[in-house]
Amino acid sequence: MPAYLKKAKETPAIAAATIDVAGIVKGVINSIRENGDAAVLQYSNQFDSWSRDSFKLSPEEIQEAIAQVPEQTIKDIKEVQQNVRTFAEAQRQSLKDFELEIQPGVFLGQKNLPINRVGAYIPGGRYPLLASAHMTILTAKVAGVPQVIACTPPIAGKIPNATVAAMHFAGADEIYVLGGVQAIAAMACGTETIKKVDFLAGPGNAFVAEGKRQLFGEVGIDLFAGPTEILVVADEHADPYTCAVDLISQAEHGPDTPAILVTNSRKVGEETLKFVDKVLEILPTAPVASVSWASFGEVIIAKDMDEAYQIADDIASEHVEILTDNPREALKKMTNYGALFLGENTCVSYGDKCIGTNHVLPTRKAAKYTGGLWVGKYLRTTTYQEVRNPQASGELGQLCGRASRAELFEGHARSGDLRAALHLKDKYDWIDKSRDGVELGAR
Repeated sequence: MPAYLKKAKETPAIAAATIDVAGIVKGVINSIRENGDAAVLQYSNQFDSWSRDSFKLSPEEIQEAIAQVPEQTIKDIKEVQQNVRTFAEAQRQSLKDFELEIQPGVFLGQKNLPINRVGAYIPGGRYPLLASAHMTILTAKVAGVPQVIACTPPIAGKIPNATVAAMHFAGADEIYVLGGVQAIAAMACGTETIKKVDFLAGPGNAFVAEGKRQLFGEVGIDLFAGPTEILVVADEHADPYTCAVDLISQAEHGPDTPAILVTNSRKVGEETLKFVDKVLEILPTAPVASVSWASFGEVIIAKDMDEAYQIADDIASEHVEILTDNPREALKKMTNYGALFLGENTCVSYGDKCIGTNHVLPTRKAAKYTGGLWVGKYLRTTTYQEVRNPQASGELGQLCGRASRAELFEGHARSGDLRAALHLKDKYDWIDKSRDGVELGAR
C-alpha cells in the first residue's frame, strides 16, 4: 500500500461549490435561445460589465489591437503557432482517405471531412490565455474547417489585444469579444448576429464547462473538461526542487487544481514538500496556487517504480511529468494520461504554452477513455459504398436477405431480395404479389 506524506482534503472549501452552476447555466442558455442578441447583451453586462453595439471586432479593430501588442510578443505568438501548426499538419497527414475493392466490383471508401463551422472559446478571466487560440483555432484550420468563429472575454473592461492577435494569426474568420456561458450559448444556439456553429472547442471556467455539457448533442464538443491537473512521477534520482516548481507551476491555474507527486523515495517526497513552501513564499500567483496546493496537493510514496506507475495510471492525470533516470520507460509502463512529459528537460508548462502539442486535454480520469483535442476532433470520418458488379450485387442481396431475416428485419431482407431477383433471377413470392405487372428494374 502506498503511503501519503500529504493527502488532498476530502471536502475542499471551494466557494463555487455552493453555487447552482447548472441552474444558472440552464437559465442563460434558455434566455439566449429565446431572446438572442438582447439576452447576450444582458448577460455580458451582468457578468462582465461589458457592452458594445457589436461584440464582433471589425478588421480595423483587429489591426488596432495587433498594433498595440509588443513586437516580441507578436514574434513569440508566431513561433509558437508554427510549432503547433507543424505538429497538427503531421497529425492531419496521418489520417488517410482510402478506397478499396473488397471483392470484384464492390468498392468501399473512407473520407475525412472537416466540420463546417466551429466555435472556439479562448478563456481570459484570470489570465489572457493566448495559447488556447493556437490550440483551438489553428488546429481547426489545419483540419480544413472553412469557418472558425472565436470568442474571448474582455479583461478589466478592455479588448485583450494580445489574445486578439493570437486569434487573428491562428486564422479565426470572426472574432468576438464576448465571454462566459453567454458566448458558448450564442455560438451553439445562434442569434440574429452570430451564426450557429456545429462544434464547440476550448477550455473555460465551471460555467463554460457546464454550458458545453448542457449543449452537447445540439452541437459537438471537444471534451468535458474540469480543472487542470498535474502529476509528477519521480524516482530517487529526481531533483525535489524541480518537482516542487513544476507542481506549483500548474497549481496557479486556479484554486481547484490537483497537483500530485508519486515517488518511490520518501526523501524526494519530504524535500519536495519543503521546497513547495519556499516556492510559494515568493510566487506572485501564490494566493491562487497555495489554495490549490492546500486542498488538492498530494505526495504519495510508492514501494517501487512499478507501483508508482500503477498509481499514476489509476489517477489518469491530464499532464504526467516523468522525472526519472529512464523517462521513456513510462511509454511502456503507462497507458492512462492526457499527455506525457519525459525527463527533466521537458516540463508541463512547455505543453501548455509553446512546444506544439495540444494543451486541451482530458481531466477527471477521462484519459482512461479519450485523448485530447487534435486535428481528428475537427474531422468526421465518413464512408461510402458502390457496387458496380451486378453479380456481386445479387450475391450481396442473398446474404442481406439471410442476415436480415435472422434479425427479423423483413423490410431489410426484401431490399436484398430485390437485387438477387434483378441480377441472379431469384424468385420471391412477395415480389410477384406486389409489383403489379411492372417489369422488374424498369425505369
